[in-house]
Amino acid sequence: MSDFLKQPVAQVYPTSQLRIHQFAALAPGPRLIVLGAVHGNEVAGSRGIERVVAELDSGALQLARGSVTFVPVSNPLAYQKVQRNGDRNLNRNLRPTDSPQDYEDRLANVLCPFLAGHEVLLDLHSFQAPSQAFAMLGPQDNNGDLEPFAHAAQEQALAVRLGVNRVVEGWLSTYAVGVQQRLARTPVQDRAGLLSTDPSYGVGTTEYMRSQGGYAITLECGQHEDPAAPGVAYRAIRNTLAHLGLVDEPAPPPCPNLEFLRLTQVVDRHHVDDSFVRAWSSFDPLRSGDLVATRHDGTPVLAATDGYIVFPNAKATPGNEWFYLAQASVRDLTAV
Repeated sequence: MSDFLKQPVAQVYPTSQLRIHQFAALAPGPRLIVLGAVHGNEVAGSRGIERVVAELDSGALQLARGSVTFVPVSNPLAYQKVQRNGDRNLNRNLRPTDSPQDYEDRLANVLCPFLAGHEVLLDLHSFQAPSQAFAMLGPQDNNGDLEPFAHAAQEQALAVRLGVNRVVEGWLSTYAVGVQQRLARTPVQDRAGLLSTDPSYGVGTTEYMRSQGGYAITLECGQHEDPAAPGVAYRAIRNTLAHLGLVDEPAPPPCPNLEFLRLTQVVDRHHVDDSFVRAWSSFDPLRSGDLVATRHDGTPVLAATDGYIVFPNAKATPGNEWFYLAQASVRDLTAV
């Protein structure tokens, strides 16, 4: 295990402040922001950021143009607790508010202006079950109500150069369908305070960045405890700096043999005794009709189509997303 992974937590990042590192070259260029530990138990990004910051501080790496902002620990309270959330999930319902109700609301009031002041976001995460790293991509250019967007080509070009060969799209549109399903099964009197029935609850860092005119990639660097995950984060940051021309290094080529999937369905956990039939990992293949889980009353949960399971969470809170299903995307990733 690397020294970065063994670094003490609470002593380094107090909960009353955010540590933000910013570097600006004298020549103009893109404005990049890199986030780590939006979820407190996902530290691969923090370690990768710390490594790059040390290189910039020492002069081993030098910014040639533009600027880059690093937030190694975006949720210090969750980081101190070594768990996903502080008071709640920072990567849901992310927006400034005049009347903050919890720790994450106060963080959002600091983070959101930083995001709005940049053009590109790389948000570094990890996941619970063992699987390979992957990038999450936003929508194609559109003028719709859910997530209007005008930088799909730039976002796509970055996603395929981060050093991972799996890319996933369809987060917010699939989440929005899940919200409608929750609303349909939740009595009106029980909806108060249930954030998962709020359509804006699906908005996290990348969705907020796009709403402010920028573009963004979430990189899932590997399993939380995988000693290789910090290296995935580090390489992605270095590739991003080179791809955007912030450093004078050769631009990375697109990853070969890309696998491109689209989330198509979210399935919620309804009861604490709902259970998976096995320990699933993201991207385990499924055939239509495969038994995925069993509800507390014995009702089977079956795969609706051939595809893959994504983000299976055996610890999901009842009323929230339990797992996603994905299929091959028809979007062309080669035109970059």
